Amino acid sequence: MQTIVEDVREGNGAAIAQAAEIIRAGELVAFPTETVYGLGANGLDGDACGRIYEAKGRPSDNPLILHVSDWHMLKQVAKDIPPMAEKLMTAFMPGPLTLILPRSEAVPDKVTGGLDTVGVRMPENPVARSLIRVAGVPIAAPSANRSGRPSPTTAAAVLRDLSGRIPMILNGGPCRYGVESTIVDCTEDVATILRPGAISLEEIRELLGDCRLDAALRGEDAKPKAPGMKYRHYAPNAPLTVFVGEPEAVAQAILEEAKKIETAGKTVGILGSRELLRKLSDVVPSATLQSYGSQGDLATIASRLYACLLAFDGLAVDAILAEGVGEQGLGLAIMNRLKKASGGHVVCV
Repeated sequence: MQTIVEDVREGNGAAIAQAAEIIRAGELVAFPTETVYGLGANGLDGDACGRIYEAKGRPSDNPLILHVSDWHMLKQVAKDIPPMAEKLMTAFMPGPLTLILPRSEAVPDKVTGGLDTVGVRMPENPVARSLIRVAGVPIAAPSANRSGRPSPTTAAAVLRDLSGRIPMILNGGPCRYGVESTIVDCTEDVATILRPGAISLEEIRELLGDCRLDAALRGEDAKPKAPGMKYRHYAPNAPLTVFVGEPEAVAQAILEEAKKIETAGKTVGILGSRELLRKLSDVVPSATLQSYGSQGDLATIASRLYACLLAFDGLAVDAILAEGVGEQGLGLAIMNRLKKASGGHVVCV
């Protein structure tokens, strides 16, 4: 299969119409959102959604998120919209927020992974909204990458993973946020974050008065309720270790570990802030250093995180050492991705 890439950064109605026709025909299209690129199929067609799992190599019990263009389409796929969900929708939609709601009978089992709920979001990205509107159906879309790999934030990253596996990619340029949407379960008495994202825990608590983190995010055993909760995600090829603590202690710990790795005759990659990398530039080759931005600039760190992780795959490193961030605000989402990418290998110093 040849994968066509169409540039839609300055508007391309013909390309969006072609992509919509591909979706209606039961095939797949990768498209930009404000979070990451999604791999889309007709969300009301179970066979089409099955092709997503095949293209990604995704476990079939990992649910998909339905992307809608307006409130009417959202109500088609949700049986009920609780008051807390209405508040969240009014405050944060369109935007990087997914709500877990009771599913309607229109939603196929392939989308929900066997659950009686469905994840729904309304992206703010204009290309995504146009594609859904022209297709006329909710679009089921996980990230447009091979399962377990870092999510793509550019069309080029999608092409590297899925070339020849899907018919079309819409190139809308780099994604704004760089991490996936916040997932909030609205089916219980208190809103529960299942996956942290660009909408923070603090923002949701300010709006609703209460919001909790799912047991799985607190390190407890729990049944997965949303995409990304059950399996290792976001991982580069080389093993990753994350270091957290005070900046000076983290820098020293990474320096000592880097020296051990190099003494063993292996190549080490470092992912971290500009401040950290300046301290290590005389010890670790600059070619294997990846800066995700300045310390404390969480928006930039989030937007660059996946691109940096993917960059290490082209550097032939044997191990990656990463500087963690504080878990307040957007930092909760960043650390969630780093923990997943490292398989939970986190060192506190």
